[in-house]
Amino acid sequence: MRAMAKTPVLTPQAEDFPRWYQDLIGKAELADNGPVRGTMVIRPYGYGLWERMQQEMDARIKAAGAQNAYFPLFIPQSYLTREAEHVEGFAPELAVVTHGGGKDLEEPVVVRPTSETIINDYFSKWVQSYRDLPLLINQWANVVRWEMRPRVFLRTTEFLWQEGHTAHATYEDARDYAAYIHRDVYADFMVDVLGIDVVLGRKTPRERFAGAINTLTLEGMMGDGKALQMGTSHELGTNFAKAFNTTYLSAEGHQELVWQTSWGTSTRMVGGLIMSHGDDNGLRVPPRLAAVQVVVMAIKGDEAVAKVREVGETLKAAGLRVHVDDRVDTPFGRRAVDWELKGVPVRIEIGPRDLAAGTAVLVRRIPGGKEPVSIESLAALLPKVLDDDQALLLEQSRRRREDRTTDVSTVAEAAEAAAAGGWARIPWATLGEEGEAALAEQAVSVRCLVAEDGSVPESDDAPGTVAIVARAY
Repeated sequence: MRAMAKTPVLTPQAEDFPRWYQDLIGKAELADNGPVRGTMVIRPYGYGLWERMQQEMDARIKAAGAQNAYFPLFIPQSYLTREAEHVEGFAPELAVVTHGGGKDLEEPVVVRPTSETIINDYFSKWVQSYRDLPLLINQWANVVRWEMRPRVFLRTTEFLWQEGHTAHATYEDARDYAAYIHRDVYADFMVDVLGIDVVLGRKTPRERFAGAINTLTLEGMMGDGKALQMGTSHELGTNFAKAFNTTYLSAEGHQELVWQTSWGTSTRMVGGLIMSHGDDNGLRVPPRLAAVQVVVMAIKGDEAVAKVREVGETLKAAGLRVHVDDRVDTPFGRRAVDWELKGVPVRIEIGPRDLAAGTAVLVRRIPGGKEPVSIESLAALLPKVLDDDQALLLEQSRRRREDRTTDVSTVAEAAEAAAAGGWARIPWATLGEEGEAALAEQAVSVRCLVAEDGSVPESDDAPGTVAIVARAY
């Protein structure tokens, strides 16, 4: 008789969602806390999720015309002071190096919190003519922002990310490119691959990126009803161009300032993945993201081991990402629990009785449940199973957001909805900056502004604009 998997020891979400999150990160072997407060060690399985995110994102970024480059980790402190609003926004989070090589440095250097300033310094050298535009650069890197309330993947002193930086000849070109990244790169990835039904909107002036004239955001609802900012795309206007004298000679022979954008996503998306799709049994990884889509498990016996290896090769040849678990010297129940915790979408279990019947047991992590299937049918069956389960995760994400979003008409009602573990929609004309400040005193924020039809409004004060209000990570 097949050994039964034991229930993993995770704090139930309904009992303590933050504790559940920490339990899962440890037991699914995603990450550990680093030795310096606020840092993290990303373990191989967690890093595998990030690598798949990188691959999917990088392909979309390159399709948008951007090229990858790399800029230094250390930035002269004087660079940050050139754009006053930018340095003011980042000042509390900066890590500053004052000693190096046993000596006091002539000028302190800042450990990269973001790269607008150093990239602009080089843009000013690289851009001379309108023929040099648009200049589209992306960087995969680590950044440091001194975090007072760290939480693994969500808020860490050091984290991994991509940051795009572009220069354009006109405001319209820069605006349209920032919107393209927001919609066709970020939203496409988060919806189509992560299976998270993000809301696209624009930030209020209070929540806008320091130094930007507009910030576009993607907000996801987590399993506890809080919001998570999954990514942002900023219109920088000419603020940094003025500070760094980044100009170009136009076709008419005039010196003009460039118009710029910057945009980024980070390892925070791993945290969003956990909190969007995880359940009391562990993680659930969307099939399109999963580094391992199918694990083929031998229960016991040499014949079963040989068969799972054969099946694994067949499924790999069919284009699936497969891991063969033939560790029959490790108890089956323990292995099953481990794969359940890690959220691999599909398990194929084969033992002596299955072999005799020519069948395997198909276990689906996302909807749950198991059923016997013909071994010979697996290569044809599994692609549709994975597609169905990918669609189910997105539908569950959408349904949660719709079910837990309330239309309200007063600031008090908005605060009450957020405190109850949901989102509120309130007319921006009703809320306004005064109401936003009042909500902030209750740890509630305006996550973004949207049009009545759910599209992104063209301005902060566009008629019919609606504010999405929530508590956030």
